[in-house]
Amino acid sequence: MNVNEGCIRTGRRTIWDKAKKDDVMRPSGRKLNEMRPVSMEIGVMKHAEGSCLIKMGETHVLCSATIEDKAPPFLKNTGLGWVTAEYGMLPRATNSRVRREAAAGKQSGRTQEIQRLIGRALRAGVDRSALGERQIVIDCDVIQADGGTRCASITGGWVALRLAMNKLLKSGVIVSDPMIDHVAAVSCGIYAGQPVLDLDYPEDSAAGTDGNFILTGRGRLIEVQMSAEGATFSRAEMGELLDLAEAGVAGLVAAQKAALGIA
Repeated sequence: MNVNEGCIRTGRRTIWDKAKKDDVMRPSGRKLNEMRPVSMEIGVMKHAEGSCLIKMGETHVLCSATIEDKAPPFLKNTGLGWVTAEYGMLPRATNSRVRREAAAGKQSGRTQEIQRLIGRALRAGVDRSALGERQIVIDCDVIQADGGTRCASITGGWVALRLAMNKLLKSGVIVSDPMIDHVAAVSCGIYAGQPVLDLDYPEDSAAGTDGNFILTGRGRLIEVQMSAEGATFSRAEMGELLDLAEAGVAGLVAAQKAALGIA
């Protein structure tokens, strides 16, 4: 399957792909292999070393990068740097207000799992020896949630990270680019018996199977999270979802490049 007859929109380009004519329309009106409109706006935060506001349909995430001049203690005298992430949702990012975790005094298990995922994914695209003994923290704040917040956080977080690395290179703090490849993520699942790309919340909440696929710009897998929510899935169905994810990530990488103004 190809990624959309519609388009992934950025501020600079529109990416078109052919879609199968026999695709069943989804609740949003999209075809099975059609992503939501995607936009990435960079430099939205004055003080952050890198920032990106990513919108995937009605899911909006503000991603920022902060450079810290020392690595975590466990990396002392190793010559290696670190990339980590923190994730959170504004109280009214969802249908009803969710209490701030700071007010509750602890992070939920979901939050901890998601921010570990974001950090792992972004580290896969970094040569930590070229970064040196320093840490970059990626903060992902969900402004509005309509499914796929962790995937949007990874995709937008990579853009913020790229911008922070550019500052280190430009200032001469590092001499070699630590960025190995693009990193982007998209959700896929089986909804109403059909494999679909880029689930929004109504689809995600009703999907028989759903998963998050994280890939590099070269199409290599970083992580796949899949589970049977309401029905088991076959190896062939998993392959179909991976095909959708590869196409979706290719479009997201093109959108990252467009936002950054690179070829």
